[in-house]
Amino acid sequence: MSNISPLQTLSIVEFRNLLSGRFLLILAFRMLATLLGWWVYQLTKDPFSIGLIGLSEVVPAVSCALYAGHFIDMNEKKKLLIICNYAYAILISLLLIPAFFGHKFNFSGHQISYYIYGVIFFTGIVRAFLGPIVPSMIPKIVGKEKLAGAVTLNQATFLSSSVLGHALGGFLIAFIGISWTLVIIIGLILTASLLFWQVNQQQSEYQDETPKVFESIKTGISYIYKTKEILGALCLDMFAVLFGGAVAMIPVYASDILKVGAEGFGVLNAASDIGSVCVIISLSFFPLRKNQGKILLAVVTGFGLCIIGFGLSAWYWLSFGFLVVSGMLDGISVVIRGTIVQLKTPDHIRGRVLSTNSIFIMSSNEMGQFESGLAAKLLGVVRSVVFGGIMTIVVVTIVGVTTPKLRKLQY
Repeated sequence: MSNISPLQTLSIVEFRNLLSGRFLLILAFRMLATLLGWWVYQLTKDPFSIGLIGLSEVVPAVSCALYAGHFIDMNEKKKLLIICNYAYAILISLLLIPAFFGHKFNFSGHQISYYIYGVIFFTGIVRAFLGPIVPSMIPKIVGKEKLAGAVTLNQATFLSSSVLGHALGGFLIAFIGISWTLVIIIGLILTASLLFWQVNQQQSEYQDETPKVFESIKTGISYIYKTKEILGALCLDMFAVLFGGAVAMIPVYASDILKVGAEGFGVLNAASDIGSVCVIISLSFFPLRKNQGKILLAVVTGFGLCIIGFGLSAWYWLSFGFLVVSGMLDGISVVIRGTIVQLKTPDHIRGRVLSTNSIFIMSSNEMGQFESGLAAKLLGVVRSVVFGGIMTIVVVTIVGVTTPKLRKLQY
């Protein structure tokens, strides 16, 4: 592990531009996720409809992810990043139609929700390409010596923008409404593109000979399967977050159980990210030096316990506290997982490995949202959240027992 402080990577202007653009982009993503969850639930009053948002995005995203990894590795990354950024902005702009004019055309709540699902389906295709590009560009910008610190700052950027995005989304919905919040989200995405224009081009490692698509995809999958530390960390992430996705049910808790309205919803939605960003900032000054594998298993277990506590709580500030602590624990696991993937992946297959990684991430987050909605419909909201927390702890136990390399990991 390098002794270089993560903050030293900020001296690289290109890295600062890339991170600043990503901050605005993730800020927009989180505001949009907050807005869609609230909007669709208000339209339908059905928790399952929230789950369908995640399903609408994850199906195309996961379906395209493996090819996206191959495409990223074979092409110039800056151009691809900017094209995807503009494509996403255009698709989100389509949501302005029901937001501003839905009432004029007497669209029903379910008609608008189906339209939203359709738009999100196509954003899922773009996300399959957009998600892995920025992380795949970081190693060439900062170099191997500063990579671990850059990964920590990249995660700090992600989580701090998530905090602000969740909270800001809730507050803006309350004060200026869904329609104008969408306008601000689109503006943030377009502003991010201006920063991405300042990043240097990164040509493909395969200038002379481009491997066939299926052989290329197989190489990335094979590398992850053979590298047990990466495989174990990704499985832990996917299944733990899949079952522990209590955040998807926050609109229901805020509206019907805790009864705190849009403002309280925004604060609750940001709670876990507030905990995460506090931990990430601490890790920027005091990075983890040893026993990262054991720490990873311990913090994900604690995360599961916090989800159980949140599910059972009927008090607003206690619920907020459980989510903050869950975010702190998740923040530690995010840094460890991200560092494992970046440090153990060669440059020439980085896009494919990170795209496969994105399948795990999208499966855990978006499929977790669908699982939470389905479980809430079958078990009830409270039981579904508690069940998810219990299953998270079961997953940690299984991964810890079956993956000794992850348990003993020190980077």
